[in-house]
Parts: sequence; C-alpha cells; structure tokens
Amino acid sequence: MGSIVNDMLMIGPPGSGKTMLARRLPGLMPELTLDEALDVTRVHSISGLLPPGQGLVRIRPFRSPHHNVSPVGLIGGGSIPRPGDVSLAHHGVLFLDELPEFSRNVLETLRQPLEDGHLTISRGGGRLRFPSRTMLVAAMNPCPCGYLGHPSRRCVDNVDAVHRYRSRISGPLLDRIDIHLEVPAQKPELLSAHGGGETTPHARERVARARNRMIARQGTANAALEHRALTRHLQAADEALTLLRQAVDELGLSARAYDRILKVARTIADLDAREGVSIDDVSEAIGYRVLDRAG
Repeated sequence: MGSIVNDMLMIGPPGSGKTMLARRLPGLMPELTLDEALDVTRVHSISGLLPPGQGLVRIRPFRSPHHNVSPVGLIGGGSIPRPGDVSLAHHGVLFLDELPEFSRNVLETLRQPLEDGHLTISRGGGRLRFPSRTMLVAAMNPCPCGYLGHPSRRCVDNVDAVHRYRSRISGPLLDRIDIHLEVPAQKPELLSAHGGGETTPHARERVARARNRMIARQGTANAALEHRALTRHLQAADEALTLLRQAVDELGLSARAYDRILKVARTIADLDAREGVSIDDVSEAIGYRVLDRAG
C-alpha cells in the first residue's frame, strides 16, 4: 500500500492531540494510484457507500469504528457478506480510538487480516475474499484515569490498575504494531502558537520521496519486506545491529519486534535520504517501542 510504516499506537492523556494526528495521516500519504483507486472504489461500491453518479474514489479512506463495534462490523460478514471497517479502510487508515475499550475478541480478529492483507469469509458453500491492506492507527490513554505522567494533573490509578488496563491489549497484537508513540500533554501556549512546524505539503513531499527511494531500491515499501529481503536491503552499520541485539536481550523482544524495529530504522534513514542505517536510526526506532520498554 501507499503507507511507509503500517501500524502505530499513540499513548497519551486526553486532549493531547492523538485523534487530530490520526485524522491528518491520510493527507500525508501518497495519492492513490489508479489500481489502488479501483480497489477502494470496488469495496465501497459493494458496501453501498458510493453516492449515485460518483466515479473513482480518489481520497485514501479513513475509518474510525466505535469501540462497541461487533466482529462483523469490524471484519465483515453477515448473512449477506459485506466488507467490514478493516476492508473499507483498504489503502487508507483504520483508526481505533481508546484501544483498550475494544473487546479483546474483536481485536484478536484483526490479527490475521492485518498480517495477510486480505480476509476470506465462507458462506453457504462459497467463499468471498475482501482486501484489508490498511494502516492500523490506534490510540489509548496511559492509564485508566488518563493522567499518568501528566505534568499538572495527578494520576489516581495504582500500579495494578495500570497493568490491568494495558493488558487488555494482547501481546501478539501489540507485537504487530510497528510504532508505540508517546503523545504528551501540550502546553496551551504551544497549541496557540503559529508557524515553526513542518507544513503538510512539505511533509507529504518528503514521504513521497522516501517511498520512491524504497520502490527504486527493493520494489516495495519497507513495511512490506520479508525477513530475507529486509536483511538484503537494510545496509545497517555493525554498531547499529549490536545495539539492537542488546535491546532484544534486555527487553525480551520477539523476532517479529526485531524485524519491525529494523523496518522503522530503515524508514527513518529513507526519510533523511540516506543509504545506510546508522546507530542513531536504530536507537530512535527502539525508542518508538514504548510499551516494550515499559515491560
């Protein structure tokens, strides 16, 4: 798909801007290719979501189901099988706000479609295949009350409550998320400030250049690389790999997390238009595994 990194989890207190950031992501992704636009249009047409007379869908979809969504609503199915939100977000963004509030069973149904990029529904002796190559973006509070680590609000939760809250997300699902990103509370003066940051058009252009580098080097985005291809195209410094091996030992990371950290590090280098992956790139990528580091 058009994204650079497939999946991201943002952790931060209420009002820190998690939802706003998620809604901006489709605008940072490259424009849909003709084939992608045809895929998206077909899914929306099957679901009856295309207005009369509309041609191709040219905007990357953004889906944000409520945490009470059923497995059928999220994955698809029903007596007359229809695509769920994961397919309606194909080639776009699936945003799950308040991730721990989703039913664990519902979240577990996401694992295979996200891994395979498609899902198969069997009904009445027939089988239907729906696409599900989407960028999963999720958001959660750091604790049940939402204010753990807040600079001015006091957290009222004890350690056990925080652990129970975070354990609602299964290890295997969390393992599949490339980036765990802390989104801290922002000071009012920063929120009201104008300028100083990177504009959306500039950021989109930088993302497009990075993706073009990936396609030219290996024919696909870094996020889609299998282990062998990742090893071949990584171009990482020896000290960078040494650092990652140390992190694996100290944090108990899985083989899947190891590969995902390398993909993120490779992407950081591509965004900076550099051929090699440095120790700083790997260090930054490890820093994006917040929940791994939290134990």
